[in-house]
Amino acid sequence: MITLYGIKACDTMKKARTWLDEQGVEYAFHDYKKEGIDAEHLRAWCAEHGWETLLNRKGTTFRKLDDADKQDIDTDKAIALMQANPSMIKRPVLDTGSQRLVGFKPEWYASAFDTNA
Repeated sequence: MITLYGIKACDTMKKARTWLDEQGVEYAFHDYKKEGIDAEHLRAWCAEHGWETLLNRKGTTFRKLDDADKQDIDTDKAIALMQANPSMIKRPVLDTGSQRLVGFKPEWYASAFDTNA
């Protein structure tokens, strides 16, 4: 089963959902702001892509953190931050079953689903 992880109101999420819908790709949507996300998922994603890719340090949620929370980040600290503040997880995360894509670019999705779109 293909799962799209993210936050419903995010503009990038809307682009990803539109792309998937237009290509006829069936997927489940997991809103990690409403449903949360477990450490196992985050740990697996960090192992695959690195916490540096997964942790959104450009967003307002991260920028509002205390300076101490922004220092000395490693995988465990990044996972704890993302679990406490799901808005800090870069989005979307698309789990195709065989790979996870972090962020949205139409060409990445086209390649993952072998389309010419």
